[in-house]
Amino acid sequence: MENVLEVIRQSIIAGDMPLTQQKVQEAIEAGIGPSDILQEGLVAAMAEVGRLFEEGEYFVPEMLIAARAMKAGLALLRPLLVKADVKPAGKVAAGTVKGDLHDIGKNLVCMMLEGAGFEIVDLGVDVGPEKFLDAVMNQSVDIVAMSALLTTTMPNMKLTVDALKEAGVRDKVKVMIGGAPVTDAYAREIGADGYAPDASRAVALARSLVAAV
Repeated sequence: MENVLEVIRQSIIAGDMPLTQQKVQEAIEAGIGPSDILQEGLVAAMAEVGRLFEEGEYFVPEMLIAARAMKAGLALLRPLLVKADVKPAGKVAAGTVKGDLHDIGKNLVCMMLEGAGFEIVDLGVDVGPEKFLDAVMNQSVDIVAMSALLTTTMPNMKLTVDALKEAGVRDKVKVMIGGAPVTDAYAREIGADGYAPDASRAVALARSLVAAV
């Protein structure tokens, strides 16, 4: 059991998608619990990828390749996780704010969060406050994650926080923001719960926000 889970972990770190799929399938057929495959294979791998990124050994391309391998393994595992009623770490509605069409950072954050066991509602790009609000009111999300790559679109983060307040649901959800021009000070200024400078730290932030609920 240990061996196949370790191979899954290493194959994701190496970004080897075919091997990841093969070994996840082997683990399933060997009767290893889906929760064990998720935690000891996929989640453990993405935690290591995050560490390598933070230490400057991995860069965005390596993270993306590893995340794609993880997603391929997760696709095989997801039906079994649902069947076994394995609860996700939390549910995140993520999107790039209105007026902004950049999605690489947002996609990477979504993949890293998925690799950490979160359920993702990917709202895409050019997402207005009403769409974030709809996700909070109708999809039981725990976290709203907003990204902006342009200084001109950053005010739409504040408009979204304001919309959540006006609808009376701000206290039901945590708000985290990120993107190249975004800062921790700006997060505090608009009333967000946290800021992450990169995808790896977005995972740590999401975990701490869910734990604080």
